[in-house]
Amino acid sequence: MPQTILTLSTRGQGLYEFTHQAEAFVRASGREEGLLTVFVRHTSCSLLIQENADPDVRTDLLAFFRRLVPPASDPDMGWVVHRAEGPDDMPAHIKAALTQVSIGIPVADGRLMLGTWQGLYLFEHRDRPHRREIVLHLSN
Repeated sequence: MPQTILTLSTRGQGLYEFTHQAEAFVRASGREEGLLTVFVRHTSCSLLIQENADPDVRTDLLAFFRRLVPPASDPDMGWVVHRAEGPDDMPAHIKAALTQVSIGIPVADGRLMLGTWQGLYLFEHRDRPHRREIVLHLSN
C-alpha cells in the first residue's frame, strides 16, 4: 500500500494547506479507489478539512482558537502546570486535543472526494516555525 511522509515548514500559528501534495500522492499511486489516511506525527499541531476559497474563514478560525485557548502567560491560564517549552506549548497541546491528528478521506476515480471548497490543512498551534511530518497512507 502506498505511503509517504510530507514535511511542511510552518512560520508560526496558522493553517497551511497541503491539498495539492495529497492529490499528487494519490495520482502517483495509480489507485482508482481507496481510503487516504492522513496523520500528523506531532502533539502541538493538528489537521483540518476546511474551506479553501475565502481566507477570512482561516482568519476567523485562528481568532476563535486564540480566544478559546489563550497563551499560558494570560492570567486566565494560571492553572497551567506544563510551561517548560514556553507559553504557547500547553495551549498548543489543548488545541490539538480539541481538533484531530488523523483524517480519512475516500478516494474514487483516482481523486480525493473532497467537496468543491474543501481543502486539507495542517493547523499549526505553536508560535515559532516548525518542520512538521504528515504521513499519507493509501489503503484499498
